[in-house]
Amino acid sequence: MAAVRADAMEPAQDADAAGSERDEQMRELRVAFRDVFRSLSRLRGRDTHLAGGELSHAQYELLSELRERGELPAGELAAAARLTPATVTQMLDHLAASGHVERVRSDTDRRVVVSRLTPLGAGKIDAKRKAWQARWEQGLAGIDSTELRAATRVLQQLGAMLADAPSEVPCADPDTPTVRLED
Repeated sequence: MAAVRADAMEPAQDADAAGSERDEQMRELRVAFRDVFRSLSRLRGRDTHLAGGELSHAQYELLSELRERGELPAGELAAAARLTPATVTQMLDHLAASGHVERVRSDTDRRVVVSRLTPLGAGKIDAKRKAWQARWEQGLAGIDSTELRAATRVLQQLGAMLADAPSEVPCADPDTPTVRLED
């Protein structure tokens, strides 16, 4: 009878071990994701120390959208870059003044102003992409295609989760009473 009980408990122990292992993997993924997010934030923070002719990360994103999609109105570019239209307009003014984009009336609707990449802007994007491609290759050397597909799937899932996240996620323990201050 004891052998039956031990056999009956093994699947439960295996499930507990698998759950514990998954919990540890999830924790490691959270830490790794946080580290990547912090690294990206630091990368963006370094933009304030750029030399005159260098592109900030935000400018690079705008120019990349123009490179990939062609000429766009500021509002559409702002939505694609997830920036406010006012911020994008200010950035486009600067990029136009530095020769990276030109702003012209749309051929299809003269009321609309579109921005298009200049040869200078395209050259900057191509050079930056080439430099980053070399870093990607070096940083991901030794990672096989199966692992790359899995990483891509995980990042896509995380991106979808973040895109669908509510604007406010409660941080308080639901069992802890909330203290409200009176006016």
